[in-house]
Amino acid sequence: MLRIVSLNLNGIRSAWRKGLPGWIARHAPDVIALQELKAQAHDLAPEMRHPPGYHAFYHCAEKKGYSGVGLWSREEPLTVRHGLGNPEFDAEGRCLRADFPTYSVFSVYLPSGSSSPERQAAKFRFMDFFLPYLAALRAEGREIVICGDWNIAHREIDLKNWKGNQKNSGFLPEERAWFSRLIDELGWVDVYRRLYPDQGEAAYTWWSNRGQAWAKNVGWRIDYQLATPAFAAHAREGRVYKEERFSDHAPLSIDYGPADGD
Repeated sequence: MLRIVSLNLNGIRSAWRKGLPGWIARHAPDVIALQELKAQAHDLAPEMRHPPGYHAFYHCAEKKGYSGVGLWSREEPLTVRHGLGNPEFDAEGRCLRADFPTYSVFSVYLPSGSSSPERQAAKFRFMDFFLPYLAALRAEGREIVICGDWNIAHREIDLKNWKGNQKNSGFLPEERAWFSRLIDELGWVDVYRRLYPDQGEAAYTWWSNRGQAWAKNVGWRIDYQLATPAFAAHAREGRVYKEERFSDHAPLSIDYGPADGD
């Protein structure tokens, strides 16, 4: 079995203080894709740079206390690639790739457009760049899983107040249509939704810090694992862990096992 976790940390040092290392030790993922480090490499304590039992890699943003992604893996990758080859978004630490002998894992963090029209424009630029990038990945022929905070709720079932958010970043028609293209045209599989096609509130992975959203479970599902079809077919069980809070996001964990009949 291969256990892969995706988690937006909302600050690695904050999540660390809230008990993240203990949960990782108990949950024992094989690969952990981290987003929103909010730290530079020199800010990371030794136990973050060299977590016990893992090989750790980071792609930090140039701006202090902003964005950044990471990947931890028990198996040492054959290669690790930092960035997308796009200077605007590589400066923000948006993507990290690890290649293993039979598959690849990405940690990605799409921009949020909620803070200003300028950031929404940046999000659209990222989407325009990322769509052909994802098409090229499918053409590689490798088995791939892309973990991350996509900052898009795809369908009405994926957020509590969908009617009131249709003009808000994260649930705009253009964003949702773009996400549909990844699945319907490029062939990526939303692994958690394939496992649990009708799950609503239990699937939320993010809650605003305003208005008692966590207490009332007024959430959004914006964290995903998108995989190539053959890799997705190995998915056996998924979980959104909510018993503890390390961040305003919850860890998304999926277990991949042998194909039926193997």
